[in-house]
Amino acid sequence: MAAVATCSHERRARADTRNDRWFRGLLQACALLVLAVLLGAALSTAWGGREVLLGQGWRFLGSAQWDPVTNNYGALAPVFGTLVTSLIALLLAVPLAFGIALFLTRTAPPWLRGPLGTAVELLASIPSIIYGMWGLFAFVPFMARVEPWLSASLGRLPLIGCWFQGPPLGLGLLTAGIVLAVMILPFISAVMREVFQAVPAQLIEAAHALGATTWEVAWQIVLPYTRAAVIGGIFLGLGRALGETMAVTFVLGNSYAISGSLLMPGTSIASSIANEFNEAVGTHRSALLALAFLLFVVTFAVLLAARLLLRRMTRREGLR
Repeated sequence: MAAVATCSHERRARADTRNDRWFRGLLQACALLVLAVLLGAALSTAWGGREVLLGQGWRFLGSAQWDPVTNNYGALAPVFGTLVTSLIALLLAVPLAFGIALFLTRTAPPWLRGPLGTAVELLASIPSIIYGMWGLFAFVPFMARVEPWLSASLGRLPLIGCWFQGPPLGLGLLTAGIVLAVMILPFISAVMREVFQAVPAQLIEAAHALGATTWEVAWQIVLPYTRAAVIGGIFLGLGRALGETMAVTFVLGNSYAISGSLLMPGTSIASSIANEFNEAVGTHRSALLALAFLLFVVTFAVLLAARLLLRRMTRREGLR
């Protein structure tokens, strides 16, 4: 009987080891599949844009001219518009998301937290084309009425006055940045809300017992405790803003001219591809695929920088 039990135990152990090995291999295959898809997307866009990338080289990155008639293409204007609109979106969305998350977790009455939190999260489920149509038919006319006031007041300020000069078109970098801010706001606020709720109640109660105000608790306790996760949520919203297509296409103006004014029309990498890819052939198509590869590189660089920043912050906190 003992020998039979021993053999049964050994067979079960071998079966468990084999199943663990298969499960580990399955998980590894899933992870490698993600990397393969990522690498395949990058290589396919790079191969499709090889004519422009190899033919023009660095001139493609440094030129602002986009002329399909003469096959002269430059990525500077789309890259400029992508970065400027994403930066505007972050500057507007991050403080609002912090305030929303802080209100929902610390100061809102219990009966309001659920419905308001659900309403904020529902903004993330709205398709981007709806944001674009709202921006074109409702927000652009509003901005056309507001921009004369911006030019008259902020346009006279030193250093930043040139940012708010131009005709009241309604379409432009500022309008696109505000629409992007509305789009990425629920993503950032949802992440901040979840991580703020994970702060131990003992820390907050101890701070209040020492006489700290709600603002002091948020700034000196909650935010430092959740700093890494908050930065991760911010870069998640930035990644969404960099690749947004339809909403930006509706309100950006789609002009390849680079202007120092935020009120002037511009273009982005995603909107350029959406507007022209259907009719593009030959070198024009290669230029758009090169833009797609460039957007991939920019997004990957931003997310890699976020990852390195979070790792550096984690090491610093570990040394303290």
